[in-house]
Amino acid sequence: MNITGNLNAIGYGLAAIGGGVGVGLVFAAYINGVARQPEAQRVLQPLAFLGLAFTEALAILGLVFAFVL
Repeated sequence: MNITGNLNAIGYGLAAIGGGVGVGLVFAAYINGVARQPEAQRVLQPLAFLGLAFTEALAILGLVFAFVL
């Protein structure tokens, strides 16, 4: 059996799923922390957005690698 094609789309799909799960976990932790200690919102909010940025950067790297390879 001869299989042709590439797996770039599957690789990016997995990277996008990972990014979605990561963003969900970051904001679930943020909501949980603010619900437990509302006064800590000013400290937790920048950390949540930083976690969002890093997680989305990994998904974008997956897109770049899908086109490069």
